[in-house]
Amino acid sequence: MKFAYRFSNLLGTVYKNGNLNFTPDGNSVISPVGNRLTVFDLKNNKSETLPIETKQNISTIALSPNGCLMIAVTDDGEAMLCSLISKTVLGSHHFHCPIHSLRFSPDGKKFAVTRENMVDVFHSPGEKREFNPFTLYKKFHGAYDETTCLDWTSDSSAFCVGSKDMNTRVYGAERFTNLIVFVLGGHKGAIVGSFFLANSLNVITVSEDSKAALWQSDTELSELDLATMAETDLPRKKKHGKMDKKGVDMVKYERSERHKLRSGPDKLTCACFHKSTCLLVTGYSDGSFLLHEMPGFNLIHSLSISEQSIVSVNINQTGDWIGVACSQLGQLLVWEWQSESYIMKQQGHYNNMNCLEYSPDGQNIATGGDDCKVKLWNAASGFCFITFTEHLSGITGVRFSQNGQVVVSCSLDGTVRAFDLNRYRNFRTFTSPRPVQFSCLALDHSGEIVCAGGQDSFEIFVWSMQTGRLLEVLAGHEGPISCLSFSSARAMLASGSWDKTVKIWDVFESKGSKETFHLLTDVLALTFRPDGEELAISTLNGQISFWNPYNAVQTGSVEGRHDLGYSRKDTDKVTAKKLSDSKYFNTLCYTADGKCILAGGQSKNICIYSVTDQILMKKFEISCNLSFDGMEEYLDRRKMTEWGSLALVDDAEGDGVKLSLPGVKKGDMSSRSFKPEVRVACVRFSPTGRSFSAATTEGLLIYSLDHNLVFDPFELELDITPVNIRKTLHNKDFSSALMLSFRLNEQNLIQEVLENIPVKDIDVISQNLPNTYIDKLLNFLATQIESTAHIHFYLLWLQNLLKIHGPKLKQRSQQLMATLRTLQKNVTRKYEDISKICDHNKYNLQFIKVLSQTTQIPGKRKRKLAVKDSDKATSAGSEGEDSEIDDSESDNEKDINMALDGQSESDMETSELYIP
Repeated sequence: MKFAYRFSNLLGTVYKNGNLNFTPDGNSVISPVGNRLTVFDLKNNKSETLPIETKQNISTIALSPNGCLMIAVTDDGEAMLCSLISKTVLGSHHFHCPIHSLRFSPDGKKFAVTRENMVDVFHSPGEKREFNPFTLYKKFHGAYDETTCLDWTSDSSAFCVGSKDMNTRVYGAERFTNLIVFVLGGHKGAIVGSFFLANSLNVITVSEDSKAALWQSDTELSELDLATMAETDLPRKKKHGKMDKKGVDMVKYERSERHKLRSGPDKLTCACFHKSTCLLVTGYSDGSFLLHEMPGFNLIHSLSISEQSIVSVNINQTGDWIGVACSQLGQLLVWEWQSESYIMKQQGHYNNMNCLEYSPDGQNIATGGDDCKVKLWNAASGFCFITFTEHLSGITGVRFSQNGQVVVSCSLDGTVRAFDLNRYRNFRTFTSPRPVQFSCLALDHSGEIVCAGGQDSFEIFVWSMQTGRLLEVLAGHEGPISCLSFSSARAMLASGSWDKTVKIWDVFESKGSKETFHLLTDVLALTFRPDGEELAISTLNGQISFWNPYNAVQTGSVEGRHDLGYSRKDTDKVTAKKLSDSKYFNTLCYTADGKCILAGGQSKNICIYSVTDQILMKKFEISCNLSFDGMEEYLDRRKMTEWGSLALVDDAEGDGVKLSLPGVKKGDMSSRSFKPEVRVACVRFSPTGRSFSAATTEGLLIYSLDHNLVFDPFELELDITPVNIRKTLHNKDFSSALMLSFRLNEQNLIQEVLENIPVKDIDVISQNLPNTYIDKLLNFLATQIESTAHIHFYLLWLQNLLKIHGPKLKQRSQQLMATLRTLQKNVTRKYEDISKICDHNKYNLQFIKVLSQTTQIPGKRKRKLAVKDSDKATSAGSEGEDSEIDDSESDNEKDINMALDGQSESDMETSELYIP
């Protein structure tokens, strides 16, 4: 069992808060998800969460013009300089206050930050060799309230800054003789966006009262006069529009247009402007966004995505795609305004995620949450491809059928629903005779029996999947049913309850419980080992006990309370060490090989225990985000007052604020801000054994093995080196070279040796391979099929291995189950991808054939040849008749016809028709 699992991706949450950013090529969008950053590749339909984690939620991000550097700023003002090439943190800087906006200059030499009522301009990192990547260039003052937004001119010579004091100020980035600062007023609300037009000093300002203004400048960008060294020390008048001591005209602005973008009480919350296409996008508090063409303020589109406020909008480099984000629903979409279609439309669980389950082949993951939704995610791409909204209350359990075509979920609304993944519909609904809140769910190995436990009736209900009828009601527990699990070996159902017992049932005999295990405290979670020969039970006292399900004998136990770690919430009045007495595991899962068990609970840690040794093997920390409650062991003394912690004191809006009546929108006393508590609701191991997932407060975290960074040799000796292995391969001793490469266990070297073996030798090498290397070769082939281009070559290896060693592999199927499921998943995925390409090529060929038949080809002619008597034996024509032969058919048309008629399979395999 390997334990080198690393964080690989974040699913279940696509957006939390902050501003969206498109990459310079315009094909990807970067979204802040809590204290992490997720990159959605819109061209290849994939998502990736960067291995960068901050200590607070990210509120502002900015990308350099070349797309290599990124600055992410947290809620408390800590900035992290990150490299998108190496995906690492290069440096940090603390502003000690919230940052509303951060922008790189178009030339990439500087970046500006709006902080409190001033603007700080820094030199961009990497422009020159320096010890501190955050080198301050200049500070700009003048605003009377917090600065909210900024924008640079096209040549990076000046920038404009909007503020809550309803004014916009234009500053010169350098010392100019005719521009120091100019104030643009006239708005009656806080400035949300201020933008320069392309290659101009003209400014567009947008305020939160949905009013926009266009300001014309009397000076071009090329007319800005850069001050000399001698002129920088001269005194200067600060009245704009008048001449200074040297007689130079200062830059002046005049408002040329003013428009009301939208009428109504809804506030304008965000805005974005695309300079090259002159498009203005504005988002509002009611979930709608508008698209205007500037400078004429012509309305192009008016769309609504939800009923909640839009937090961020952005436009990609080409101006075709618009990114829109809503934080309350966790919604993120990319809209192509010209074709009026969605490029991406994703929404995570906007409430707690309670349960998850892998499909049998490991390709998909089903999740359920308190938002009454069941979502299915593609484990490879990270996108949600279907959402079921039939439930009316929180989801408490999800399960896949054995064939992976059906998802079953139970809910607190008193229903258990089965969803068809081919037609994406709810085809079966299971209910109880009287209303019951279902807390847990289980499916038998065949997928024919559905069981659900009641939270308030203390009974287990058994239905038939085929008929939907209630078969049996299993009674015997004296407390709420907390967990159910079916054995994969026999028709055996285990149920755990708060009455401190675990019962074993035979649902087919219907003769009551066969065995009863009595425990010391309430049962919270249980699970069978993959082979069904062992049962793991988690109880309220923080212990994990292991039992033999056939003779009801306990085989071992693990004390895991202190492994969860010490943590204290802001509202707790006792120490973290005392609180550890109430820690426990509420979710369990065996690894794919059954040697270890995965456990999680009300903590930031996930623990892996060895079942045989009954010790902790590794602990994973799911987050270091201090925005969650229960992350620290000791409370901050600076937040303690004589009345207690500041977390217990409601934040007032200011002195003299009167409490409003209930139901009033402004100053509603029912609204409270709270910190979500860090917890692990569910953990599941992938059937392939390569990864595991955890449903947490942050979202669905996926941890996988990174083989490229792990050196794990097998029976290594001094003379087993890459040089000797390549020498053996050069001498055409392929069998020895293959076994030596597996002993060194370097993936690139194994691939090099395997792909240099001739096809004619595959059969002989497969027959003479020892059992140890058969397992390793099968595992390597299963993982390589996912990414290789030599599909036919690898399938030949698999065919020979399974044909020759099939009986031996069948005897060890339990040990090889993870490898076989990986093989099934990757072969199925390749089959789906190649079938799509073949269908596309087939339709293209048919279209080309029809087109070639209907189009008149220039120079086409027919000629008649008289068939002589001597050629009758070889002629295609009949005796005594003339044959009409069309010799104008080109070679390309012949190839196309042969391919369509199936006469040349080799041509179809080797032709390069279309690869999307």
